[in-house]
Amino acid sequence: MKKLILSFSFVVIMMFSTHLSYSQAGWEVGGRFGELISIDATIPLGISPRLHPSLYLDYFGFGTYFDWMFALNDGPAGLKFYPGVGPEFFFEHVFDFNIAGNFGVEYAFDFPLTVGFDWRPALNLTNDVDFRTGNWGFTARFRFGEGATFRRAD
Repeated sequence: MKKLILSFSFVVIMMFSTHLSYSQAGWEVGGRFGELISIDATIPLGISPRLHPSLYLDYFGFGTYFDWMFALNDGPAGLKFYPGVGPEFFFEHVFDFNIAGNFGVEYAFDFPLTVGFDWRPALNLTNDVDFRTGNWGFTARFRFGEGATFRRAD
């Protein structure tokens, strides 16, 4: 029940904050499906870096990553690659704190949909210190406002 209430609260907060920032281009909210299922969002911090929070639903936790975006010079305009890093907190049976990487590729369509694939390896710093390599997922996010625009270098 606690998970359900926290998940519902996060969705309401995300919807409210997205509504308030509707005029801000580049905000995205959607889902991530793979080894761990999460509500996924992206918030631009500038031209390239962005904040990438995720609320994990099946193994209750929260992660937030700072991603740096790269586009190919000769590739499709909507195709981007990103490396990132950030903290993860999990609260399932015991508290876990991780430092995780976030490596992915995504494509922003001409309509407000971004799809992608990412991998989030993590170094667990609590309990049993170990390196986890399995957190991968497919993402689908709705873009609010104009969406993220990445121009190819000429």
